[in-house]
Amino acid sequence: MCGIVGYIGKRDVAPLLLEGLQRLEYRGYDSAGIVVTSPKAAGLKTVKAKGRVRDLEAKVPARFKGTTGIAHTRWATHGAPSDVNAHPHMSADDRVAVVHNGIIDNAAELRRKLEAEGVEFLSETDTEVLVHLIARSGAEKLEDRVRETLRLIEGTYGIAVMHADFPDRIVVARNGSPVVLGIGEKEMFVASDIAALVTHTRQIVTLDDGEMATLKADDFRTYTTEGTRTTAEPTTVEWEAASYDMGGHDTYMHKEIHEQAEAVDRVLRGRIDDRFSTVHLGGLNLDAREARRIRRVKILGCGTSYHAGMIGAQMIEELARIPADAEPASEFRYRNAVVDPDTLYVAVSQSGETYDVLAAVQELKRKGARVLGIVNVVGSAIAREADGGMYVHAGPEVCVVSTKCFTNTTVAFALLALHLGRTRDLSVRDGKRIIEGLRKLPAQISEMLEQEEDIKKLAAQYADARSMLFIGRVRGYPVAREASLKLKEVSYIHAEAYPASELKHGPLALIEPALPTVAIVPDDDLLEKNRAAMEEIKARSGQILAVAHQEQEKADHTIVVPKNEDELDPILMGIPLQLLAYHTALALGRDIDKPRNLAKSVTVE
Repeated sequence: MCGIVGYIGKRDVAPLLLEGLQRLEYRGYDSAGIVVTSPKAAGLKTVKAKGRVRDLEAKVPARFKGTTGIAHTRWATHGAPSDVNAHPHMSADDRVAVVHNGIIDNAAELRRKLEAEGVEFLSETDTEVLVHLIARSGAEKLEDRVRETLRLIEGTYGIAVMHADFPDRIVVARNGSPVVLGIGEKEMFVASDIAALVTHTRQIVTLDDGEMATLKADDFRTYTTEGTRTTAEPTTVEWEAASYDMGGHDTYMHKEIHEQAEAVDRVLRGRIDDRFSTVHLGGLNLDAREARRIRRVKILGCGTSYHAGMIGAQMIEELARIPADAEPASEFRYRNAVVDPDTLYVAVSQSGETYDVLAAVQELKRKGARVLGIVNVVGSAIAREADGGMYVHAGPEVCVVSTKCFTNTTVAFALLALHLGRTRDLSVRDGKRIIEGLRKLPAQISEMLEQEEDIKKLAAQYADARSMLFIGRVRGYPVAREASLKLKEVSYIHAEAYPASELKHGPLALIEPALPTVAIVPDDDLLEKNRAAMEEIKARSGQILAVAHQEQEKADHTIVVPKNEDELDPILMGIPLQLLAYHTALALGRDIDKPRNLAKSVTVE
């Protein structure tokens, strides 16, 4: 959620750090700060500011030189947004600086002990205990001071530490919150996200939980928090700096909605096997015999990834005839679920670092379960922890609100469902049918996006609504869930999704002209049932916007979506509703790429 950037080398560090922070703005934050030094400096210099990175940049003085530094964007957990609560946090003598992502669970206890020893705290944050503990350590080496401190910590962290007595290094550590090293030519970088690094290097090292690193200008080394050396080989990331540019669009959300046809083509490329009417998914590490032994599939995700998992579970049941369901990872990890050896668990996360999902994966692995990961970021924690999986190849997604990654994840689930189906009882004919449908998707997405102007006009008509209801049956219900989330996230209009079949069991009491309903109406065997639900709404003077494959007589407005195979229709039906949410937010003047209170990568509990 928060962002970390660090650099050590020969270049003037402040402009590099500010640029890195700007590339991390999409993660969500409320304040920012920077600290710099150099081998010839007398100490550490820091500037912090509540607000945006531009507010921090305006406060940085002209003579703020250094060749080593760390910087941070904070998303408040302990203490309100303020200059004082912003990172970096400094020791009383200004000799130690720390930036931290995550949450220290035992911070209150440690704070009381330090205050009893005479330490005065300036901020309300949990992070400040780290800097005081490091400053009070009697160890000779900075690495040992950090290691001693981390032994006292309970919780999650990604940290970077500087010390005025050790101006030649930055010490970093990870436990549950991402830390990525960037390897340059006689210069080193560190960040919480690849986005902050790709302008300068594509050679990266991703730390594992329980791992630390020391960065110097011409070298780095990695080791465990117990001091044992680890072997870290840099890998090359496929994303380039240009992938993070707006590309002529006014917002990243708009750009990413319009990238979906190309993104879907990428997730399909090289994976379709026409000879056997199936797909190649070698990364699953799951042979045909193992696939046939699967008796259930459990999909775990959060937010948009959970909704993609709901669509995936339906496709797996329909195509592979394996019982499947999706559940929020945040709930699963706390309910002491029964872990069945015949169940295949699938963890879904755009970033591959979502803490609730990662913690669920680690618990499943501890209990001997087979876990697959479906993620977008190569080398991310979930990708490394899982037994196998798929990359969705959506490319960088900068807007906090997920669009193209959601669509690519649903397509990835279609591939998984087809693969499992063809190892079991799905016929060659049905395999070919699904493959033909998958190949149609990019062109149909482009066709959908051509309706943007019409959807923009609809959004203007519904932007005054204080609340909206989204309904769908079976295949349409997960689409309704995701569409209601999109509207909430980006426009701040309250929205609720409900199964259309459940209207008469309570929600009909809400229907009135002031509450518009968005109805997901695929042309499948439930078409007449969905029309009956719309009849119930119109009988109570409710407004209806239908998303359907043909004009709906009972709807006030209909967005017509191209027809694909029944199983694949949900992939397409969500796309016009992304545009509806976008243009509603635009009409209301919202900060579309950075919705209030939200963060792109949720790496805290």
